[in-house]
Amino acid sequence: MFPFLIVVLFSLSWKISDSTQPAEEFLHCLSLRFHNSSSISELVYTQHNSSYSSVLKSSTQNFRLSTPSTPTPLVIITPLHASHIQATVHCCKKHGLQLRIRSGGHDFEGLSYTTTYEVPFVVIDLLNLRSVRINVEKGTAWVESGATVGELYYEIAKRSRTLAFPAGIGHTVGVGGHLSGGGFGLLFRKYGLAADNVIDSRLIDVKERILDRKSMGEDLFWAIRGGGGSSFGVVLAWKLNLVAVPAIVTVFTVSKTLEQNATKLVHRWQYIAHKLPKEIHMSIGISRVKSNENEKMTIQASFRAVFLGSIDELLPLMEEKFPQLGIVKEDCFEMGWAESNLYSTQFPIGVPLETLLNGNRKSILSKLFFKAKSDYVKQPIPETTFEGLWPKFYKEEAKSAIMVFVAYGGKMDEILETETPFPHRAGNLYSISYVVDWEEEENKNSEKFMSWMRRVYNYMTPFITKSPREIYINYRDLDIGVNKFNNHKGNYVQARIWGLKYFKNNFNRLVHITTKLGPKTSSGTNRASLLFC
Repeated sequence: MFPFLIVVLFSLSWKISDSTQPAEEFLHCLSLRFHNSSSISELVYTQHNSSYSSVLKSSTQNFRLSTPSTPTPLVIITPLHASHIQATVHCCKKHGLQLRIRSGGHDFEGLSYTTTYEVPFVVIDLLNLRSVRINVEKGTAWVESGATVGELYYEIAKRSRTLAFPAGIGHTVGVGGHLSGGGFGLLFRKYGLAADNVIDSRLIDVKERILDRKSMGEDLFWAIRGGGGSSFGVVLAWKLNLVAVPAIVTVFTVSKTLEQNATKLVHRWQYIAHKLPKEIHMSIGISRVKSNENEKMTIQASFRAVFLGSIDELLPLMEEKFPQLGIVKEDCFEMGWAESNLYSTQFPIGVPLETLLNGNRKSILSKLFFKAKSDYVKQPIPETTFEGLWPKFYKEEAKSAIMVFVAYGGKMDEILETETPFPHRAGNLYSISYVVDWEEEENKNSEKFMSWMRRVYNYMTPFITKSPREIYINYRDLDIGVNKFNNHKGNYVQARIWGLKYFKNNFNRLVHITTKLGPKTSSGTNRASLLFC
């Protein structure tokens, strides 16, 4: 679960601990609040603890943010019960410590376990709170925030081949952060986002109360489903509406190089993919490869699809809608919905379902040094623009770079952009994600890779959404701006610049909800905006 910078909007004069021993004072407070004092040694890790480093790094997914210069928490709490979180919230308030919440550690800028401010902070790591309870008869599930998406999918698939949940394909991603930022995946054109299918939750607020949907009220329930759950408290668990899928789905990946007409196919895809039936999810992965013929570098576009139906149903659809791609039966494979998520992250066909439980595999956006950005496209990009883009992939620093286009449309065109804080709905043809990664020995020169990313991002500026240039909050990008701590006059103005990019006009409602949370300090500051930031 990720923290969210919108919360630092107003006067930040609430006293941050100036003690020379903030960790000791905080630990003393915890010892008085924990019902079983012996559990402190098992659940609390200070910087002097021998296991501190391994616990901190266990869910660190972007190694770019795991260097000696990266700010680290004073203390890591790994709670077993809600009471441990309540105690932590109380003691952070009492001693003026910021609080970060981590479920899977996939925040692209590491803000679930580090900070951009030079202030002491505490991390609650939800790794022990990961239960998943499936009710097949009612088609619902309760899942704790520390569970991974893969664990959720595994538990559903064990009980039913015809139930699913429309979350993302990254099986190591933590449920807490994923849901609180929106969460899109293979089923979002059919059923909307993961957050659109949350029907209840349990949250600990700044007053240490445990609230459900009814007791927190519809405003707060709206805010945590796409506005950053840990901006408003600690979400313990989510009640999910499961959705229907066929027992068999069909997948394909067809790759084309420039020599095989890739540019024209990518250009044509823009006019087709968002209009396809809701049952098909289509994407393109673009990267550089070596040509088989002469080992010369070229660009490869990999067209991928997951279809809720059989091969025999898919083939005539593709022949009618996108004959230029030339899909044939040999390109297609049938499997279960859960397995299609593994296929979509490039696992070999036939790997056991238990692979969804493996949290240690190095994969795209997991256990790497990387930088990522995102965009949305409302008008087809000219073919000449792609032709100008491809040479940028031939640069040395782009050897592992990839751009991914994901088609929108379907159900996303039917949901109002005010339904949840996630506003990127009708009118978007597709989203773009940009990723560049590098090896550990290259990290000392990481700026050259990030500079490449920024050049590509700037090149795309005329062709993507404008006023604002929209960005997905789960693909957080600090290049677009951060607030300066203790700059109370400029914080709202600064936050609005990037807040509108993430949330469009929903930003204003999020600000309003934030101002209503919790007690005020003597200077009028909202305590929740200081604690959960």
